[in-house]
Amino acid sequence: METENAQPGLAELVGSNLPYLRRYARALTGSQASGDAYAAATLEAILADDTTFDGDLAPRVALFKVFHSLWHSSGAPSDGEETGLRARANQHLSKLTANSREALLMSAIEEFTPDEIGAIIGVSPEEADALVAAAFTEMENAIAGRVLIIEDEAIIAMDLETLVAEIGHQVTGVARTRDGAVQLGQREKPDLILADIQLADNSSGIDAVNDILESVGTMPVIFITSFPERLLTGERPEPAFLIVKPYTEAQVRTAVSQAMFFASTETLKRA
Repeated sequence: METENAQPGLAELVGSNLPYLRRYARALTGSQASGDAYAAATLEAILADDTTFDGDLAPRVALFKVFHSLWHSSGAPSDGEETGLRARANQHLSKLTANSREALLMSAIEEFTPDEIGAIIGVSPEEADALVAAAFTEMENAIAGRVLIIEDEAIIAMDLETLVAEIGHQVTGVARTRDGAVQLGQREKPDLILADIQLADNSSGIDAVNDILESVGTMPVIFITSFPERLLTGERPEPAFLIVKPYTEAQVRTAVSQAMFFASTETLKRA
């Protein structure tokens, strides 16, 4: 899309940062469709009035600031029309400290600094730090479940297993191949799958996940990859939750806790 009054280079600035906004929006909403809808609305707002894009800020910060203006004006996190498990998830989310989940995702997944988070949501850096800390506590205490790890590198698998257990979840097993993952998933249905893309026998973690979902039903999935651009193309169904290698402990904790809010099984234990 083009606009006559757009700032020179604005399209390039927005376009280069759009994949990050889409990743964040999907994690925030829990779905590709909803996240992409918010990202599209952000672009439309900028095209309609380019003064909403703050040229005094770094481009990615300015883009996220426009997003958050729309996000909060729409009454996030729930539109009130959800039913079933997603409605219950949104009930949990509505009880969190205002802006805490957003601050946590921006800090851990998008690696914004407290100063940048403050500029995006309109708080001080100190308040941004406090929001991140509050979100960690509130989200990890809210819900626990069973996690299947699909990872062929032994050291990374052990690290993920430790992190998942430390935040209160049960690891149902660790698989290194597509066939092994499917067997574990069928033996004990997990509430969440944490999966690498490339597995030991050159099989695909994506294929393994699809096999499990077809066999035992839907559940949230977090993909781990060194090549996020292969998944965030906008040309096919994409994951709502994505961690880029090398990951940090905070990124894993955040993604797992966030995904559990959108879990689609009846067996999650609620605090």
